[in-house]
Amino acid sequence: ELNYTPQAGDGSIDIKKAVHINTQFEVSKQFWAYLTKKGTFGSSKSFISPVPHLSFVQGENGVSFLKKRFETLSQHHAFSDMHYTEDRSEMAEWMPLMMPGRPLDEKIAATRVMNGTDVNFGALTNQLLSHLTSAPDAQVKYSKRVTGLKRNGAGWTVSIKDVNSGNSRDVDAKFVFLGAGGAALPLLQASGIEESKGFGGFPVSGQWLRCDNPDVVKHHQAKVYSQAAVGSPPMSVPHLDTRVVDGKKSLLFGPYAGFTTKFLKHGSFLDLPLSIRAGNIGPMLAVARDNMDLTKYLVSEVRQSMEQRLESLRRFYPEAKAEDWRLEVAGQRVQIIKKDPKKGGVLQFGTELVAARDGSLAALLGASPGASVTVSIMLELIEKCFPAKAAGEWAAKLHEIFPAREKVLETDAELYRKINTQNNISLELVAPAAETESYA
Repeated sequence: ELNYTPQAGDGSIDIKKAVHINTQFEVSKQFWAYLTKKGTFGSSKSFISPVPHLSFVQGENGVSFLKKRFETLSQHHAFSDMHYTEDRSEMAEWMPLMMPGRPLDEKIAATRVMNGTDVNFGALTNQLLSHLTSAPDAQVKYSKRVTGLKRNGAGWTVSIKDVNSGNSRDVDAKFVFLGAGGAALPLLQASGIEESKGFGGFPVSGQWLRCDNPDVVKHHQAKVYSQAAVGSPPMSVPHLDTRVVDGKKSLLFGPYAGFTTKFLKHGSFLDLPLSIRAGNIGPMLAVARDNMDLTKYLVSEVRQSMEQRLESLRRFYPEAKAEDWRLEVAGQRVQIIKKDPKKGGVLQFGTELVAARDGSLAALLGASPGASVTVSIMLELIEKCFPAKAAGEWAAKLHEIFPAREKVLETDAELYRKINTQNNISLELVAPAAETESYA
């Protein structure tokens, strides 16, 4: 994604975030490969598929940026197999759906990485929960809502309501993790921990155009990212993606943002107003003051007609027909609002792990780059909340699952290639060329 490699005033490209997210994904792949080898999962093909990743730009400034970006990124071992082209015939091979109908005098360029993937995060989550349900030392409870969270000595008392029967009960826990998406913020506030003070949330909904017409879908086998319009926030970076769900391919284009006061897709319109506290109203007002462009952007997105959305799509796919596409509402993301010593408050695009000082409770706030980083975030949580065990009795098992972590993958080219190859073979993303050694 182009917004992960910002260009500085002197023209240089900062690739640190792109490299870090890439290595975080390799850590996630190590976890999934381990579970696949242990038989926890069935075939990895049910949740991860090989899909090339492309970046596509228009106009002289875009082409200049992409060329500099390629020159910088391709020097790093994580992106050494990236290819760059301004050749239209080559682009027609890479993305055949996107080239017909395009003006011949339009300046365009693209890069491609062949070893990209598409992750069906829903299928992955269901497989994890299915495994936990059958495990003797774990329980998974559905249709439950947490209604209270109180300190209980060194631990917590969690009040839980069954949404079907209406019955309630309390559960005592030594450790609580709040991973409820947008609802993590109200639960964190309910905990009353000092570290929660000053955090607020800004909910944004996502919408996509979807195409299931096989005659269209068969001509696009890639995820193609472009640049956000000038003045638009990072969440607006447009992309046209091949998605594989339950073995069936579709195309998705977006995102189109919307505003709602709900923190969850099926939440309450009171979620946002009820989250306002004395400790976060200052940062929230500061963000409202400093982000009028974002407000205008969201208003314009909400007011868009279907024809206006198709106009955006046709910048990618000039011959797109309205009858092939329908609008779908995706999930909710609640962007983090936090205190800032200079501005009073800032809107943060990304995630933040907030933990109690004693390590008894932690919450994940914000919107992440997705499946790429979830495993890294949970490893960070383990090390933050259970430092002694992570360095002691759990260390051997963690090293068995994760033979190489992000920092070493960022700097050791040979190890990166070995781990990447082993992951790709274990997850059936490539055919095994020969017997490979274990690097655990």
